[in-house]
Amino acid sequence: MTSVRLTELAHGGGCGCKLAPSVLRQLLADKPSAMPFAQLLVGTESSDDAAVWQVDERTCVIATTDFFMPVVDDPYDFGRIAAANALSDVYAMGGKPIMALAILGMPLDKLDIDTVRAILAGGESICAEAGIPVAGGHSIDSAEPIYGLAAIGLCTPANVRRNTGAQAGDVLILTKGIGVGIYSAAFKKQALPEDAYAEMLASTTLLNRVGHELAQDGDVHAITDVTGFGLLGHALELARGSGLRVRIDGDHVPFLDQAERLAQAGFVTGASKRNWSSYGDGVVLPAGLPDWRRALLTDPQTSGGLLVACKAERAQAILARIEAAGYPRARIVGTAMAGVPGVDVV
Repeated sequence: MTSVRLTELAHGGGCGCKLAPSVLRQLLADKPSAMPFAQLLVGTESSDDAAVWQVDERTCVIATTDFFMPVVDDPYDFGRIAAANALSDVYAMGGKPIMALAILGMPLDKLDIDTVRAILAGGESICAEAGIPVAGGHSIDSAEPIYGLAAIGLCTPANVRRNTGAQAGDVLILTKGIGVGIYSAAFKKQALPEDAYAEMLASTTLLNRVGHELAQDGDVHAITDVTGFGLLGHALELARGSGLRVRIDGDHVPFLDQAERLAQAGFVTGASKRNWSSYGDGVVLPAGLPDWRRALLTDPQTSGGLLVACKAERAQAILARIEAAGYPRARIVGTAMAGVPGVDVV
């Protein structure tokens, strides 16, 4: 059982397992635009990263859950990636995690106990890095391996950051390189070089804790994390939520070192194609853009970076702050402006 590749036991991997944006819109189509709970500051009325409940004038609770099937074969690495990805939602809302609960589904007829323990240990190691306990959880015997966290965090009401708060004139900053889905597709076909695997692991296990710090800056207006819907999908959510037109400069988007080469070689996930078909007319690409280039912009990210909308005059200083916090690939990738909500790639 120990010789089985984790990725062979799953039909998909990482955030590429997410339902397409268009499917989610159909599932939530009949939800009310406002909930009858005054303390629920953020719920299902927008495509945000987590729910936010205001306890009192000084405290908000942030609650989220995220889990998926293996994106790598090493069980410890899988646990680390999944945990970092789940905690990202709390950081993206401006919060600081305080505890987590494990979500575990394993095919125990195919995996031994030591492998499952290694997955849990990997998740616990990331939670320890975040300074929080894994305080419990729930487990089932499932057909495919699944792991993730329900994460709880805190913040002040003033520091809640949504994907609906961008303002016309804002500059957009992306904190991590794009290409995790491309790398995972190559990995599943055993075509990912060792140095690229190390690069992917370093990116996907890098906590997005800078989101909590940025949310304390009044010139940072909106934050969201870039995960399964790709850069364009999450930029589109920000544009629609904020009622603005977003422009992405394709030449300024940071990529993992081998992402462009692997995309040109055809290592593209099915989720990338589903993402593109889900955007509809909300995204406009330059004429003649190669399919592999589009695949990078729609590439599903597992534990991806944060997309930050901030005041233009402060953009360089905020970018420098992000880089100093340990995000060397952070780049200014676009702007937000008045107009019909949507995304233009230039």
